[in-house]
Amino acid sequence: MKCEVGDLAELVRGVSYDKAEVKSEGSKGYVPILRATNIDQSLDFDELVFVPNRFVSDEQMLRSGDIIIAASSGSKSVVGKAAQFSGTWKGSFGAFCKGIRPFAPSNPRYLGYFFQSPDYRRTVSRLASGSNINNLKREHISQLSIDLPPQGEQGRIVEKLDEYLSDLDAGTAALERARANLKRYRAAVLKAAVEGRLTEKWRAAHPDVEPAEKLLERILAERRKKWEEAQLKKFAEKKQAPPKGWKDKYSGPVKPDVAELPKLPEGWCWATFSQLGELDRGKSKHRPRNAAHLYGGPYPFVQTGDVKAAGTFLHDYEQTYSAAGLKQSKLWPTGTLCITIAANIGESTILGIDACFPDSVVGFVPSSPISTRFIQLQLQAARRRIEAMAPATAQKNINLEVLYRVPIALAPESEQKRVVDEFDSIGSLEEQAGLACTTGLARAMKLRQSTLKRAFEGKLVPQDPKDEPAGELLARIRAEREAGKGLIGQGKARHKILKKIRTKTA
Repeated sequence: MKCEVGDLAELVRGVSYDKAEVKSEGSKGYVPILRATNIDQSLDFDELVFVPNRFVSDEQMLRSGDIIIAASSGSKSVVGKAAQFSGTWKGSFGAFCKGIRPFAPSNPRYLGYFFQSPDYRRTVSRLASGSNINNLKREHISQLSIDLPPQGEQGRIVEKLDEYLSDLDAGTAALERARANLKRYRAAVLKAAVEGRLTEKWRAAHPDVEPAEKLLERILAERRKKWEEAQLKKFAEKKQAPPKGWKDKYSGPVKPDVAELPKLPEGWCWATFSQLGELDRGKSKHRPRNAAHLYGGPYPFVQTGDVKAAGTFLHDYEQTYSAAGLKQSKLWPTGTLCITIAANIGESTILGIDACFPDSVVGFVPSSPISTRFIQLQLQAARRRIEAMAPATAQKNINLEVLYRVPIALAPESEQKRVVDEFDSIGSLEEQAGLACTTGLARAMKLRQSTLKRAFEGKLVPQDPKDEPAGELLARIRAEREAGKGLIGQGKARHKILKKIRTKTA
């Protein structure tokens, strides 16, 4: 039969507290508080906050069988997430969550599984609405419709779900561990690549390659030569003789500070971004930037989000510039290394197309014969160090001067190619394994949802005509609630007295 969640459980409000009194670690007189971020398919008891116990009523302390729902969040995917509590942990939950406490003699595990079901998630997605924050109201939850089978059938459903889903969850956990291990393995391979350990054997077999130091000298000499030619051209256009000491005005790119940098492999040397190529910010000067006449033309306009989503090479983008957009911007060539300098600092991709991008992205065009992909690997390895250079502001960002000084471990020309080939070969296998994990996890989630769907459609276990009808169960629940009203009132009165005592003694 159909009934509402409010017929089977009472709703418990979350704890409101003064943020000024919150602690990040537990101490005497403080209660740990779960928040929306602690809720997934199960409860996560890491990264809690602790509040003075005077803010927490007896009714708000978690009891085994309680279900916690994330009721308010800026993310619609978070709102409605629910997990059931079991055990003896002493704590409560915050005001952006709501608690569901099943009435006796209903089966709390059956209700707990309902809040994992796909029908519930679809209903929540429809109900949760708000301009900036998505909310589930008290009545949204209490008025949720649920199919109530006889109590005996509830027990059989729970037993079968425990059997199926425990095996499925164990497999999911194994896939999650494998994916985490792959991520750590990739990081270790990247570190080995940029430090030269990945090509140790190759280096031993090729002792006569030109050292990176010589390569850097040639690059810097060529850049100086181009600067001098450009200056002479300017003098010629003005019909002026070059003044005495004009060559001394060449400042050259920033050199690396090697005092605290680690020792490099034989043949490698330290350099900086500014020594190895041209580095400049993207351009989007027009105000307002969303002016319609700037967009919709043939010129790809790559934004920060596109860089983050692209991976190694970028071919896909959401926006394009018109001729007017291009006029106030710049078209960067295919092969440019794009680096984000705001929000997600240090994300990078290599343009697979000619494209424009805004001033929140920096373009790097390496001098020949520097490998762009090799520089990208160096950048990926240095990302945390670059992020740490950003000032501590609400909107973190870095400027060009920061990137100018980033040290790059430069390998000889032929070894750069070898490093890239070795890393990409290993990375390809890692990517395939990661894709297999992701596919497996998606299948496991689909199977979990289909199993829960069958359970709440009455198709998972057989019905037994000898079971007590659901209507009689519901009548017993209501009768026991009525009989317990006086005791609940006394408990609340007791709590009010205790709260006054705590406030006076605090």
